[in-house]
Amino acid sequence: MNTHPVDDADLWTAFPAVDTPDTVPADAPWEDPLPLKRRRVLPDFPVTAFPAWLRDFTAAVAEETQTPVDLAGCVALAVLATAAGGRSVVHVRGRWREPTNLFTVCALPPGNRKSAVFAAMSDPLYEAEKELKAQAMPAIIEATLTAKLAEDAADKATRKAAAASGTGRDQLIAEAVGMAQAAESLSIPPEPQLLADDATAETITSLMADQGGRISLMSAEGEIFDIIAGRYSGAPNMGPFLAGHAGDRLRVNRQTRKEYIDHPALTMGLSVQPAVLDGMAKIKGAKGRGLLGRFLYSLPESLLGQRKTLPEPVTEAVADAYERNVVTLTLSLAGWTDPALLQLTPDADTVLQGFQERLEPKLAARGGSLGHISDWASKLPGAAVRIAGLLHLAEHLDRGHNQPVTADTMNAAITLADYFAGHALAVFDRMGANEAADRARTVLDVLRANHWPEVSKRDLFAKVSRAEFPAVTDLDAALNVLEDHGYVRAQAVSRTTGRGRPPSPRYSVHPYLTDPEA
Repeated sequence: MNTHPVDDADLWTAFPAVDTPDTVPADAPWEDPLPLKRRRVLPDFPVTAFPAWLRDFTAAVAEETQTPVDLAGCVALAVLATAAGGRSVVHVRGRWREPTNLFTVCALPPGNRKSAVFAAMSDPLYEAEKELKAQAMPAIIEATLTAKLAEDAADKATRKAAAASGTGRDQLIAEAVGMAQAAESLSIPPEPQLLADDATAETITSLMADQGGRISLMSAEGEIFDIIAGRYSGAPNMGPFLAGHAGDRLRVNRQTRKEYIDHPALTMGLSVQPAVLDGMAKIKGAKGRGLLGRFLYSLPESLLGQRKTLPEPVTEAVADAYERNVVTLTLSLAGWTDPALLQLTPDADTVLQGFQERLEPKLAARGGSLGHISDWASKLPGAAVRIAGLLHLAEHLDRGHNQPVTADTMNAAITLADYFAGHALAVFDRMGANEAADRARTVLDVLRANHWPEVSKRDLFAKVSRAEFPAVTDLDAALNVLEDHGYVRAQAVSRTTGRGRPPSPRYSVHPYLTDPEA
């Protein structure tokens, strides 16, 4: 299992909330408080959730490159999403439909051969792109020639009308106008493109418009986050990325071009250095507008220092099967102008409902293990559906649209969703998303420093920083965390009959914190 050290900021997510009555008797014995420092155990990447041909190649690439299988696994999902995104959707129930594009990001330190893994996993997409271009070339040449002939004919008609005089001139002008309009209406289809390098938001939008709504950004670097943050524009531009993930209508009016995309489908498969994750959280509006909540995160442990010098290479049979199947899947879906509609079996829907029911209590703001990242976790059922659609297509290749997604496939997708949930907690810890836990640590330091056997909220407020706690109510979440973990107890509220200010709530403090030697 992967482990990563976490500090006191983890105390809100590391342990489930303890169900306690509103108050505990003052003379009740204290139990040892839950420890505030622990190592978060991160789940291993469940590569067995993949169909056999994809599992074998993913594991073989990880072995040959001596990299965590998490990296190849995340890129594999992005490869499937590149092949299927914008060309297939999963119908869940009612009006709930999920597209099959994904945002994945795997964080590893330098020296972990990220580029080698990306090249091995994504090469078949470039082969598929070459094949699509070859197939499209006759139509492109014909359209180019037709447009040139129409333009020449319109120019000739214009010159003829300009030189004419007398009664026939009006007729010639009308003919020239009609021919010019016909030439203008002709369009030349762009060359098919599946993958884009790091590009601006404007370029991404134009590529999606040109490519029938879809494009994929695959990179072993994290430059795209600098671009989103406004490297070229001076201000963050998240619109195309947000719409491209969700499939929301995207309309951009430029001086030279108007771009309308009814159902954009952007896929991103990225590998970055861990420090890039910290920078993601600093992008203005990234959390509030939901950018951070759209990525599936992976934070595996580096194998540097324990790698084999003579690993097993990928066998030719395994590599050939992978390339053949990725190309087959990509080409089979490329021609779908209306996305292929994937249905769930009733059993698959039942499995998904069970996952939703298991997840829902974890989203609670207080006591929910995913409550502090609910903007991310609330999208997890949708991510599981997207992954299920991709696994289904990978299992059935060019026949996936003819049969429904099974319960086994949904279970496999949920296994992957659980993996990403475990890693998201560690990633958001790095990003400082757990504000309640951070504030609880501050309050704990104040309690340690003052050795109070009990304290009122008002007196505690007088000791904390106004920058971190602008109002006394800002103490509530921190005190709830400390109470859940056994460091303080809320005392019974004293009732008064006078008109004066009500007494401040009081808290008993664990003897562990009142003993200077503790």
